[in-house]
Amino acid sequence: MTVLLPLPTTPAAAATHRPSEGSVHSWDLSTGVDGPGTRFVTFLSGCPLTCLYCHNPDTWRMRAGKRTSADEVIAEARKYTRFIAASGGGATVSGGEPLLQPVFAGELLHRLKHELALHTALDTSGFLGARATDALLRDVDLVLLDIKSWDRETYRKVTGRPLQPTLDFARRLADLGKEVHLRFVLVPGLTDARENVEGVAAFAAGLGNVARVDVLPFHKLGEGKWEVLGKEFALHDTPSPTAEQLARARAVFEARGLIAV
Repeated sequence: MTVLLPLPTTPAAAATHRPSEGSVHSWDLSTGVDGPGTRFVTFLSGCPLTCLYCHNPDTWRMRAGKRTSADEVIAEARKYTRFIAASGGGATVSGGEPLLQPVFAGELLHRLKHELALHTALDTSGFLGARATDALLRDVDLVLLDIKSWDRETYRKVTGRPLQPTLDFARRLADLGKEVHLRFVLVPGLTDARENVEGVAAFAAGLGNVARVDVLPFHKLGEGKWEVLGKEFALHDTPSPTAEQLARARAVFEARGLIAV
């Protein structure tokens, strides 16, 4: 699990160029959940989705973040480049939804890749994929793409948004040959119907660029944040999936020739 760290309040060093600025919730070093190896993860504020199981609802509003320059983020990431390189890791731009701030996200990805020579990942729902320019995607080595349901009604129930933009973005990534790690959250009684899992699996297998599928168990670790924000956590009584339920879901993806973990 990634623990979000607050941003420091010290001002950035004087820049020699005009970096973009964005609303940043936090940054952290993470292992295992935000891409391969140890990664420097920047969590941008703002998200157009309102997922029922979101464990960081405090990232939904852009104004809840701290106005931060790209220079500040790069200076912080620079401190860890040796350690990251030794672990075979990199840097991930996450959220919230990073494509809500495409100019800022694009500068971060470009500088993380070319200035710091880090492997880059974009963590996105794909809903705002049309905002990702080809230039931005050229600076992305890996896309962590969430497909939260294949059934359209379930997807809208989970996220408050339609599924189609995510599918369009996934196909665009496939056309570009961009490596994708697909992520699917298994929620008992909501997303675990076999036909729903099979729908996601068939779509993913047909793309040709999905290197692996992370079948993630629903959990309630963020429920306290919902309470602090005065929001009702609708899945309060929903259990986490059992090991057997997770294994069955992974088997559906594996039957389509995909690596599922």
